[in-house]
Amino acid sequence: MKILGVSAFYHDSAASLVCDGEIVAAAQEERFSRIKNDASFPSLAINYCLNEAGIELKDLDYVAFYDKPFLKFERLLETYLAFAPIGVKNFSKQMPLWIKEKLFQKAVIVSNLREMEILSGNQRSIIDWEEKLRFSEHHLSHAASAFFPSPFQRAAILTADGVGEWSTTSVALGLGNKISIEKEIHFPHSLGLLYSAFTFYAGFKVNSGEYKLMGLAPYGEAKYVDLIRNNLIDIKADGSFRLNMDYFDYCTGTKMISAKFEDLFGSPPRQPESLISQKEMDIAASIQSVLNEVVLLMAKEISQTTKERNLCLAGGVALNCVTNGHLLRSGIFDRIWAQPASGDAGGALGAALAVQNMMLALPREAKENDSMKGSLLGPSFSQSEIEETLQESGIVYQTPEESELISKVVDELAAGGAIGWFQGRMEFGPRALGSRSILADPRSPNIQKDLNLKIKYRESFRPFAPSVMVDYLHGWFELTPESPYMLFTADLHNHLRLESNLEYLPLKGLERLKVIRSNIPAVIHVDYSSRIQTVDPKRNPRFYNLIRSFKDKTGIPMIVNTSFNVRGEPIACTPSDAIRCFMNTELDLLVLEGSLIYKSQIPRSLIDSYREQRLKKVIELD
Repeated sequence: MKILGVSAFYHDSAASLVCDGEIVAAAQEERFSRIKNDASFPSLAINYCLNEAGIELKDLDYVAFYDKPFLKFERLLETYLAFAPIGVKNFSKQMPLWIKEKLFQKAVIVSNLREMEILSGNQRSIIDWEEKLRFSEHHLSHAASAFFPSPFQRAAILTADGVGEWSTTSVALGLGNKISIEKEIHFPHSLGLLYSAFTFYAGFKVNSGEYKLMGLAPYGEAKYVDLIRNNLIDIKADGSFRLNMDYFDYCTGTKMISAKFEDLFGSPPRQPESLISQKEMDIAASIQSVLNEVVLLMAKEISQTTKERNLCLAGGVALNCVTNGHLLRSGIFDRIWAQPASGDAGGALGAALAVQNMMLALPREAKENDSMKGSLLGPSFSQSEIEETLQESGIVYQTPEESELISKVVDELAAGGAIGWFQGRMEFGPRALGSRSILADPRSPNIQKDLNLKIKYRESFRPFAPSVMVDYLHGWFELTPESPYMLFTADLHNHLRLESNLEYLPLKGLERLKVIRSNIPAVIHVDYSSRIQTVDPKRNPRFYNLIRSFKDKTGIPMIVNTSFNVRGEPIACTPSDAIRCFMNTELDLLVLEGSLIYKSQIPRSLIDSYREQRLKKVIELD
């Protein structure tokens, strides 16, 4: 049984392929198109999935779409009717698009599949796509993506995001190959949209800047919590909530917030790219505190009513690793498993798994760890393919024996170098997990600033994650279970913290970056927390061996790990993507499978040529 899952037309389109119960492949469209958060039909990602499995379109038994377009259209229409005449101008502008692309989305999906079929060699479409096409509700797709790959045979499931069709938050129960939705909170009341409203107010881009807001929170004080609770959100004891829509404009307007929101907080939204003030930091700390509170109240209620000891998480809110960390430390549940691609991309996988398990009722047996294969579900490239790319580019490279390669990489890390690390299958989801990563030495006090400003080209306050050998996790961090997908924060043990110098005590805001808090300052945030990835020899053996060799040399069983991309671009997918990123940044060394490329050995003229091409592309996009 071969089931293709698809998510598209909102943001972060993706495709996944499940064959006879096994997750064979999954990837976001942006990785192939090179368009950040690409929302278009994922033709390129679908082709990748088919090629990975060695099958053709005609071999598919079903195609599962991650939500129900007609229900989404119903919600949009009813929302405008409920708020009329407010928003009538925007409604009149959007209606033609909705009718063409939203209401008749089934026809759009079928049309795209037929076009792919013709492009693959058929003179005309011969597949009855309408017969093969199935639709899963949005939050059911999220729930399926969380439960079915999890290591649990039974569990409670919490999903929360901006909005699907109507649901914004759902509680479900998973048992074997079945999921039952127990409770829902409906639009416009949404934790995801509440957090996105503050993302917008802080001057970051909605649907991509939420990570920035989360990273900014530890620099601030949660001084606006009461203001938020008293005016914006009514939180009940069981974690259910209602938003005061007088303060928001996302139902009928073109902005997240209303003028009343701006009046409440005393100023208009921060202008993007302008100086970040203490106010934005305090705003971030406050909404993060409210989010933590609501999710913990929900979790307590779910635990008490379901009596389940395992919890699965998905939806965009499940990518908030700070909240996940609070939930884990609360001990409300014995075990928690979060889908590594918890956003809409993961809905493609959930839709396919829902068809397999719930519609077809095929037997399911939970695996000991999980069935996500380390979320390494994207494409890989052979050494011969990589060397062919390098030769075409004219770049000088080395191909040493594996032990020598690892030794040279460790030497470069220990000397303070920044390294592009490209190996194995690409990660599915937003986090780099050791296949498409930029690596550095966590002992360096300058690495956070240098990586942010000279390589990632992003805000200096953004923290970096440590990839830690799972064997040494408990000796460093207050985290009991493993965290292979970088979805939980944990605090550094007290005895490993350095006392701050008295001269630094008055510092506030971003000035707190000056304080050296431990002997691994590059991965310890200003509140002594870290967003941790545990690395084990089963999921990613080569990455584990690299960290082990670094530990042998330095005594430190972890390295800095951030995604292999620069601001505004998707994570590298191909060797060519990796080379472009390497040439356009201050990275010192590039590892492409078995090949090493040192920046110092590349002629300046070739580097300049790459940078001129990138500049030209940026100008064209502007």
